[in-house]
Order: sequence, then C-alpha cells, then structure tokens
Amino acid sequence: MEKIILVTGGGRGIGAACALLAASRGYTVCISYRTDAAAAAEVVAAIASAGGTALSIQADVSDEAAVESLFAQIDKRFGRLDALINNAGILSPQMRVEQMDAARINQILATNVTGSFLCAREAVRRMSTRHGGQGGSIVNISSRAAVLGSPGEYVDYAASKAALDALTIGLSKEVAAERIRVNGVRPGLIDTAIHASGGEPGRISRLRSSVPMARGGEPLEVAKAALWLLSDEASYTTGSFIEVSGGR
Repeated sequence: MEKIILVTGGGRGIGAACALLAASRGYTVCISYRTDAAAAAEVVAAIASAGGTALSIQADVSDEAAVESLFAQIDKRFGRLDALINNAGILSPQMRVEQMDAARINQILATNVTGSFLCAREAVRRMSTRHGGQGGSIVNISSRAAVLGSPGEYVDYAASKAALDALTIGLSKEVAAERIRVNGVRPGLIDTAIHASGGEPGRISRLRSSVPMARGGEPLEVAKAALWLLSDEASYTTGSFIEVSGGR
C-alpha cells in the first residue's frame, strides 16, 4: 500500500529535498507552505512529471486553526497519514540576545516550536493505535545550533531547535507502544536560502573552515537521513538523532 507523507515547509530547501526524495521512494507526498505558492507548485510539478502523486496546501503552522485545516484536507484527499517530516522553520536576522525583543523571540518559537508540536499532535491522532491508527513515523528537522547555541547570531533559533529536540525525546517515549517512532535530524551548515533570510547569504563560505569536512552540506544529504529514519530499516530506532553536519 502506498504510504502518505506530509512535509511541512516542503516548498524549498531541505523540505523540498525531502519531498522529492520521498516521492522517488514511492510515497504520496503532501507539502505545506506558508507564503511561497510558486515554489511549492514547482515541487508538486516535479513529482508529478516523474510519475508521482503530490499535493501542496497553504498553512502557517504557527496557527492552530491552519494546522487543523491542513490535516483535515489530507484526511479528505488521502484518508490517512503514515509519515510526517516536521521541517517548517524560520529564523530572523543575526543579532545578539541583548538586541532581541519579545516579538522576534515569540515569532521564532511560534513557528519552530508551537508549529512542530501542533503538527506532531495531529499526526499522532491519526497514526496512533490508541486512536485506531496503524502506526507511523515522525522526523523532526532540528539543527546543530541546538547543541552549539549559535552565539552572536541566532540564539533564539538555537533555543527553538533545542525545544524541538526535547519534543522528539519526550514524544518518542510517549507513543513508542502505539507503533509510532519519533526521531530527529540535526543539519549543520546546509546550502539553502535560509542564510539569506538571516542576512548573510555567504555564511557557509565564512564558516566553512570550522567544518572538519571543509564544506557545506546539501539539502539532499539531510533528506537521505530523514528518509532512512522513516524507513523500515530504522524499525528499532526512536528518540534518536542523526547529525548531518560534516563533523561540526
């Protein structure tokens, strides 16, 4: 039976790579996007042109009603959900903690933490044997920033990803007996547009020397780790993390 996957923030970067790789491995793919409908449409078209099935749905994951609508549309179209990649995330321009205001911090936490909780909640309600589901798998896209702290740049983003790691561990134990596995991937310096949104498009070039492998990573390298964790090859793996960071 073909499996159904939701990739949040699936229109660009790591999310798009996850969606495309999942489709190539036989998943029917739903991607959510917040604002860039054109990018999401390109991913859907690429999957369709390769013979796959894909759907894009606009949803701001920080909005509880939007998340509920997103999952209701998946229910209506596909009738079930087998896998979730919690990828949607944002960051703000680089600054020190002493410069941050509450509005900035709350915006980061609303998307990166609350949004991931809400999507995980809705996925569990559909996957859990406790609720009549057949089980499933969740992968949360975290960041090495959760461990390194990202001083002088994105401590708020790092804190949000550390919270996502706590969600990964706690939820994995909560639903392990309900046939749901929950794991995380911590990407390092990955070549995506997120660095431009932080105000430094060339950030990877500046920090490359801090990476033992002496290069930035590619979104596909993160996607491969996420898809392994979703697969039956990881059937005895839950509450775990894969570092995709070149050793940094």
